[in-house]
Formats: sequence, C-alpha cells, structure tokens
Amino acid sequence: MMAVHLDYCVIGGGIVGMATAMSLLQRRPGVSLVVLEKEAELARHQTGHNSGVIHSGIYYAPGSLKAELCKKGAQATKDFCREHRIPVTVQGKLLVATGPEDATRMTSLEERARRNRIETVRLSGAELRELEPRVSGVGALLVPATGSVDYTRVCEAMADVVRAAGGQIEFGIDVTGIADTGEAVAITARESQTGHRQWSARQLVVCAGLQADRLAGMAGVTSDARIVPFRGEYYRLPESRRDIVRHLIYPIPDPELPFLGVHLTPMVDGRTTVGPNAVLGLAREKYRKWSVNARDVGDFLSFPGFWRVAANNVRTGLLEMRNSLFKRGFLAAARRYCPDLRLADLLPEEAGIRAQAVLRDGTLVHDFLFAQSERTLHVINAPSPAATSAIPIGDMIASRCIARTS
Repeated sequence: MMAVHLDYCVIGGGIVGMATAMSLLQRRPGVSLVVLEKEAELARHQTGHNSGVIHSGIYYAPGSLKAELCKKGAQATKDFCREHRIPVTVQGKLLVATGPEDATRMTSLEERARRNRIETVRLSGAELRELEPRVSGVGALLVPATGSVDYTRVCEAMADVVRAAGGQIEFGIDVTGIADTGEAVAITARESQTGHRQWSARQLVVCAGLQADRLAGMAGVTSDARIVPFRGEYYRLPESRRDIVRHLIYPIPDPELPFLGVHLTPMVDGRTTVGPNAVLGLAREKYRKWSVNARDVGDFLSFPGFWRVAANNVRTGLLEMRNSLFKRGFLAAARRYCPDLRLADLLPEEAGIRAQAVLRDGTLVHDFLFAQSERTLHVINAPSPAATSAIPIGDMIASRCIARTS
C-alpha cells in the first residue's frame, strides 16, 4: 500500500476545515493538498446543523479571539457569498429584554458592543412593538448587521475554490492512525470503497469537530479537554406562521449560562425556526432523539470534568431536560418574548449537536482552543460563532502552518 506524499493534509470537511484548505492554497499556490472527510459529503455535522446565523460578535469579551474573529468573519462571509452568488439576508437581530433584570444586562451588552465596535440601536418597549408587533418586551437592542446564510452552500463553494486551486477532497475516509515519522506525518485510514489507504504530509491540520479530542489523542497530542456533546433541539413554524417576525429574535443571554437560549430565526430559505435548547447528547453524531452511542456515553461518564459541569449546572440541566421532554416547556421559553406562539406552531425540525470542550476541572471552554506538535495542528474547540468566523480562522491556521514550513 503506497502512501500519497503531500505538502498539506486537512482532516475534516466542515466549514473550518474547508476555509483552512482554501487559505493554504491561496497563500501557497501550487502546493499539494488533500482534505479527508469521513462522510459522503461536506458539512454533515455542526456546519450543516446550525441555525445559519451570521453573528455580529456582540456577546464576546472585548479583546478575545472570539470577538476579533467574529467581527472579521461576518464581513468576510458576506463578501465571499457575494462573490460566489450565495443568498444572504441581513435582517438584523433584536435582543429582547422581558423584565428589569434583562434591561440591566442589556445595558452591559450595549457597552460591550461599543467596545467591540459593533453598531447597536437601543429601543424602548413601544419602539420594539412598532418594529415587531408580535414581540413583547420592556425594550430591546437592535443589531443591524446580523444576518442568515446556508453554511452548507458556503462550504460547498469553498470546496469549488479548493479544487480550482489544485486541491483534492476525498470522501468516505475514516482516519485510523496519525504518526509523526520524523520527516512527515503518516495518516492511515479505512475507505468505504477500497479498504485501507495512506497519506504522508509535511503538515497536518485536524478540524474534526465532534471527534477533535479523539484525533488529537490518536496523534499523541496532549490536551486537557474532552468533547461533551450537547443536543440543540429545534422546531420550525408552519408556512402560514413563518412571517410572525421579520428580525432574528433572541432573549437577553444570562451570563451564568453557556448557551444563548431559545430564539426565533427567519432562515435564508424562508423557514423560521424556534430553538435551540441545550441537553446532554448521548451520541456525538446521531441526530434522532434518544439515539445512543455507548462509546460516546462512556467517554463523558469516565471524565471528571463532566461530573463537575453536571454538579455546577443541576438546575439548568433539569430545566433544559424538561423543555426537551415536554413541548409546552419549550413553548414557554419562546413565549416570554413572543406570546403569539401556540403549541400547534411547533413542528418537528432536525436537531444539531454542539461539540463542547470541557476541561478536567469542569471549565467549559468558551473560546477557540488549539493543540499542536511540530507537524500537526488540532482545532480542539471551535465554538459558535465558528461558522461565521471560519474564513479568518482558516487564515490564522494557514499562517501558523506556513510559518512552520518556511
């Protein structure tokens, strides 16, 4: 079995992997590069199961990598979509305050937006009702730059750029081994059609999302983080009700919680979704409710960090589980700011699964996390807004790789 010798290998055909491959080929024309993807097509997991929002970066701490990459990424995503004729809607986001505590948090968000140089408009309750008659609140923060896109289409357009620049994309490749031979990285894999295959690359980038910790371990790269899957469950509104709002409608986030809460999202394809909640996933890559993967469950049950997270979030976990089990609980979360919604409005929609990196001490990793060896770079945590930020993330990863091979 002969190995294919390359300059660069990227594992993972989600949007971060494709953006990295695209940037490497743009910066180093003529190099040999392959993207290895386990599934039969691109964007099968986190990229293709998110809410499609082009985030502004308003939530993130000023000076953080998240804030910097999101702001750059939002504009880069819109520019890329314009160049490749991918539909984008920029309908703006309303962060709705439903009570005095929310109003206080909204003031803090407004200050954070100012420091991040993000345009916002503060609205009174009356101004909110004028803008969105079916939304109820004591006030709101309008973020005009927030939009929606189909990230699967973005990923596919990146693949076209990669192929046009001479890169290859291989599907059905399940990586089984990663080893540094001293002169290169050897990658072995099972392929669905031909059996075992091998590649050899001067530099390897692993953008494996829900499998990031496992591939890092396979490569012998030490990381304190373990991936814990969280299901984000959605509903969609019937066609007759999908124009209930014109803007993206979000609650004011609770700074004590790691997720943004249930929101209403008019999608670029005309659907309006409600969600997501955030419940512990029992499988990393299975999307039907109650799907279980014994290995995935065993991984987080044997990890001390998971039990520390569970102990610190008992009340929140029980509430999210209740909303998952009972549609009325989910409805109540959305009706806090959109009282017009009815139980019959919530139609089934496919869930997403978020790869949440957790440290051994129970810390939830909220920013991007990388691990590396001399010839490998692993994206251990690429949290929301990774899809929005994919182009500058890819540029940053490409720069690191090129610096090590120059």
